Amino acid sequence: MKISLFIPTLNERKSMETIMPKVDHSLFCQVMVSDGNSKDGTADYAKSLGYDVHIQRQKGIRFAYIEAWPMLRGDAVITFSPDGNCPPEDLSRLIAKFQDGYDMVIASRYLPPAKSEDDSLVTGFGNWLFTRTVNLLHGGRYTDAMTIFRIYRTSLFNQLGLDQEKAYALPEWLFCTRMGIEPLLSVRAARAKCKVSEIPSDEPARIAGDAKVQVLRWGAAYYTQFWLELGWRPPKT
Repeated sequence: MKISLFIPTLNERKSMETIMPKVDHSLFCQVMVSDGNSKDGTADYAKSLGYDVHIQRQKGIRFAYIEAWPMLRGDAVITFSPDGNCPPEDLSRLIAKFQDGYDMVIASRYLPPAKSEDDSLVTGFGNWLFTRTVNLLHGGRYTDAMTIFRIYRTSLFNQLGLDQEKAYALPEWLFCTRMGIEPLLSVRAARAKCKVSEIPSDEPARIAGDAKVQVLRWGAAYYTQFWLELGWRPPKT
């Protein structure tokens, strides 16, 4: 199985210089960086390492995925943040678990004995609330429905309609934001009864830069999306 490592970036050069030398590149057929027009040379640094680099045309984290996804060559993809929150040493553990026959495996910050060193009281409560809501509304069994750090079949992105504007349009309009794709992926994978598992994975503190999370607007938008998704039906395939 060929596996791509997908890394969305925005002004991540300093942290990438620390994290990327720790990545076992032999695990991957491709490292794909989708950059949101960084001002600190992130894209140039990624190119110097031989990575495939896409520069976003449209602003917003989900367009980092939508625009670059057709360029992925792997049968499976690991989505990875280079800011220090995703431990590179857990990449091989994710792959090993996935190869047991799962559609998706999540590196959970809340599956014991894992812990998050980056959570505040607000984000910790929010992640618990959102995960609990996904489980109750959509039949998930997650301990962490929100994290970027996970591996899944590349084809799931389109099969679950994560590339479709209508899945995000109303919450983004209501709360004037651009949403990520991971919460929706968790919801639709649960509703489609995909075979999903988790491994415990600590979340270290960020190495550099400021978090891009828009706590209130994203929180409101995701919570609205969770309820709207009660009307979504998985594809027959």
